Amino acid sequence: MDLKKYTLEDLLLAAMKSEIESHAVYTSIATQVKNGLLKDKFKFLAQEEKKHRQFIEQVYKAKFPKKKIMIPETTPVPLPSLLMPEEDTPLGTILKNAMAAEKAAHEFYQSLSHEFTKNDATIRNTLSYFADMELQHYKILEIEKESMDRFEQADIYWDMVHVGP
Repeated sequence: MDLKKYTLEDLLLAAMKSEIESHAVYTSIATQVKNGLLKDKFKFLAQEEKKHRQFIEQVYKAKFPKKKIMIPETTPVPLPSLLMPEEDTPLGTILKNAMAAEKAAHEFYQSLSHEFTKNDATIRNTLSYFADMELQHYKILEIEKESMDRFEQADIYWDMVHVGP
């Protein structure tokens, strides 16, 4: 992802916006799902996004100490947003959209880390670590999606699978 045409301020604000939206979506999904393990995974993802946002806020304050953080409604940075799903949105669709957002976040943080020089090695390394974490988030969602797909297939192909003796 080429970020050279964006200012550092735009990039940091876009990152915060993305993390805020992801936190809200994961928190909302966690309240809606009935499966306790899946609920815990969404709560975990929400907390991860919150930590990322807090770090980005610290970076923003260090780089722009005289500016107040104003999260924009829209951003020029091409990050797919994780939108709040409608009430009737299938969980598979939600997981697929979340996976796409996590993959894009991985690419974004990997590219953003290169915007910081050796003088900002801690920021650079942390953003690179965030990129790796976003890939881990993707894998968590992918495993859940595959598991859900297998369960749905079992219901489709083996009608009597849940019938007792």
